[in-house]
Amino acid sequence: MRIVLLADTFPPLRTSGAVQLRDLSREFVCQGHELTVILPSDELNQLWKIEIIDGIQVLHLRTLKLKDISYIRRTIGEFLMPFLMRRNLRKSPLALERWDGVVWYSPSIFHGPLVRTLKKMSGCKSYLILRDIFPDWAVDMGLMGRGLPYRFFNAVACYQYSIADVIGVQTPGNLIYFSDWSKRSERRVEVLQNWLTDAPKKDCSIQLIKTSLAGRKIFIYAGNMGIAQGMDILLDLAERLKARQDIGFLFVGRGSEAKRLIEQVQLRELNNVLFFDEIHPDEISGLYAQCSAGLVTLDPRHKSHNIPGKFLTYLQSGLPILANVNTGNDLAAIIQSEKVGQVCENNEVDDLSVKAKALLNHIDIDPELSARCRQFFDKEFSTQKAVKQVISSLSV
Repeated sequence: MRIVLLADTFPPLRTSGAVQLRDLSREFVCQGHELTVILPSDELNQLWKIEIIDGIQVLHLRTLKLKDISYIRRTIGEFLMPFLMRRNLRKSPLALERWDGVVWYSPSIFHGPLVRTLKKMSGCKSYLILRDIFPDWAVDMGLMGRGLPYRFFNAVACYQYSIADVIGVQTPGNLIYFSDWSKRSERRVEVLQNWLTDAPKKDCSIQLIKTSLAGRKIFIYAGNMGIAQGMDILLDLAERLKARQDIGFLFVGRGSEAKRLIEQVQLRELNNVLFFDEIHPDEISGLYAQCSAGLVTLDPRHKSHNIPGKFLTYLQSGLPILANVNTGNDLAAIIQSEKVGQVCENNEVDDLSVKAKALLNHIDIDPELSARCRQFFDKEFSTQKAVKQVISSLSV
């Protein structure tokens, strides 16, 4: 099939979403499909740019600045984004292209107008890969009330839902959000698991043997450090286990909370914690080879279900999971049923501390634990499976 994939993140960005979309795009090509990726760009001097990456045609379309600006400017930029992209698409060599299916990745929630145009041009079906339910999660977190801003963002989100023929959510727990939407016979909502391709083995620029954590059993957190992650409990855990000279905590990544968390480590004098800036995705396997367990945390105010990309990368490298998630999150049931780690649902550091110690003990006595993590990843989170599912849904 000839597929167009619309997103707002892609390499050289190093976010988990960018890595996921790179892997998905490569797999579309590997399975014999012809793929065009369309991306917004605020760095272009011209209206459009086309490049070929790994057999993938990538079309960059100029937009306003979208990153590292105020929330108001970002909202305006994202609202205008699909309209500017549509205008510049019409001036590009792909203006008259036709596709067999339109796939788009959310976040962002603002792609709807461009998706509608692409569908109408080609007379084809569309598939929305939905990775978080915004703005509802922001309301759950207390970041937004149900006033005018919420109504605006909710209207934008509902518009993109109305354009989709199929919506792929992360977990079964999120299906309920679309029970009314899917009542129309031509619509379908399904679980599309996150995915990841095996990363090349590469040395890591972070060498723990040369740091103050050398010789310790390391809990690693790699990824975004934002409000939605609720990471303070991990520092509470590190403080609770400060006397254990055999345990260390490593945080690798960036985000809106990173600076504050680093200041907290210094203020609390946590000598069992180190922070590093984000590294190239190809270095991740080399980083995890130096660690004992992966950390996942979600703010307890969340009510929706989420499977972070870091969860997949841990399993892929054979690392068991120590998780602190909101009550009832599908992720907790997965970890428990597959026996790939320990999970805390009450956001209590005492409970999390007990589970951290239990996990380290389990690692010592269960030689099959690491292999079980990798086997579960291979069964549920392969890129091949994700592409086949999307293509099957577009072909019906």
